[in-house]
Amino acid sequence: MASRANHRVLLGAALLCAAALACADARLVGATEGQLPPAATSAFPTASDARLAGDAKQTRFILDLDKSITFRAFALADPYRVVVDIPQVNFALAAGTGSAGRGLIKAFRYGLVMPGGSRIVFDLTGPARISKSYVLDAANGQPPRLVLEFEQVDRTTFVQSLSAENRPTLRPAIADANDAVVPATVPAEPPKPAAVDSRPVIIIDPGHGGIDNGTQASGESEKNLVLAFGLALRDRIEKSGKYRVVMTRSDDTFIPLDDRVKIARNQSAALFVSIHADALPKHEGDAQGATIYTLSDKASDAEAERLAETENRADAIGGVNLTQEPTEVADILIDLAQRETKTYSNRFARLLAGEMKNSARMYKHPLKSAGFRVLKAPDVPSVLVELGYVSNKSDLEHLVSDNWRARTVGSMAQAIDTFFAKRLATAAPANGR
Repeated sequence: MASRANHRVLLGAALLCAAALACADARLVGATEGQLPPAATSAFPTASDARLAGDAKQTRFILDLDKSITFRAFALADPYRVVVDIPQVNFALAAGTGSAGRGLIKAFRYGLVMPGGSRIVFDLTGPARISKSYVLDAANGQPPRLVLEFEQVDRTTFVQSLSAENRPTLRPAIADANDAVVPATVPAEPPKPAAVDSRPVIIIDPGHGGIDNGTQASGESEKNLVLAFGLALRDRIEKSGKYRVVMTRSDDTFIPLDDRVKIARNQSAALFVSIHADALPKHEGDAQGATIYTLSDKASDAEAERLAETENRADAIGGVNLTQEPTEVADILIDLAQRETKTYSNRFARLLAGEMKNSARMYKHPLKSAGFRVLKAPDVPSVLVELGYVSNKSDLEHLVSDNWRARTVGSMAQAIDTFFAKRLATAAPANGR
């Protein structure tokens, strides 16, 4: 008899626990971890700050941590919410954090939902989805950060992104509406949204142009050589149909450096490739081969610094407009974008060097970095390719050769394919992490 009574007590306790977990997202509070003894939380990651930035079309959530974490996100409808499950975290956030929203996020709450597991719930102002989500490791004095980027979508798109068990009927969500009442004016079929070109945008940037000839030798100008190469690369990439290609210039026109950067950012480019050809003054000797540069505040060597200074003389970069953000938020947003972008830029540079060595002569140290202004879009992976030295006779013969151009264009196109294939393969969907 006593055994049966104990069984009932245990069963009742289990049911209560299950009910508590089922309702967890409705009862999250920021002080949940504070209810545990300090020794119980010291072993867990600590979240020290959380902030929102953006507007009603795109909103970013940033969580500062002292350790990197894993996470999984999923959405719920009616009301619109996004739920993020993470390992147990000690939320050491300021009082009231999450009560004020911004952009697509009405408010957010957080706390412990079970031993070993915490949760963040975002109340949305309308249908939205996570377009990008990632954890940045600590770097350059900045802490690890969980970053979620939300974008506005229509209800149909939102509902279709839900898991089957969380998917409601596709109809307008009207608070307190009687489900039995159907408006007489509802059309039989919703209008189809306009087709959106979702292909990655690649910017090809032939250097110089117009009054700016670039380097010159033996009657050849850099601006003409790189334009011919850029147009050939565009044609090759477009043949696959997998990308949309935008040229910063397709004729002999001078484009200021800041405008080249703006073109990439306005097009939400996925990759920026600037094409150039170097030259050495006669008193500095001879050099040959292609070099691939990525952005760095500190040049990798004196030659990289010299080249960056030469290219940057054209004009000054306009910079990024973050005037609507507080200074500390703007700095963090730029840091986040630059850290992610630098990783992708370096990855593409390595792929490109590996492919180009099969078709073109490479400089003895082909991967370099310097402060090129044209590479400074903080959110667009960018490289600058010096195809060779017009001051070197052998390199110049290659630069004017149709056969060499075709082979090198082919190797660059292959590097682009590999880059995007790997990037898509490692990008997990928002509701699967």
